[in-house]
Amino acid sequence: MKKIAISAAALVIGASAALAGGLDAPIMEMQPVEIIEDTGGGSSGAGLIIPLILLALIAAAVASNE
Repeated sequence: MKKIAISAAALVIGASAALAGGLDAPIMEMQPVEIIEDTGGGSSGAGLIIPLILLALIAAAVASNE
């Protein structure tokens, strides 16, 4: 009976060591994704619309006060 108990204990210890050793597949690290955003600058002219509207509103306000 003693030999069976020792054999069972050895199997349990061996099995727990094998499970704790990380037999899973290694986790692959993902490469970071580079995000490129368009700033909207350049010769598109979209950046000039708001200042021109503000200039027109200021001119209209000055003209109405005279």
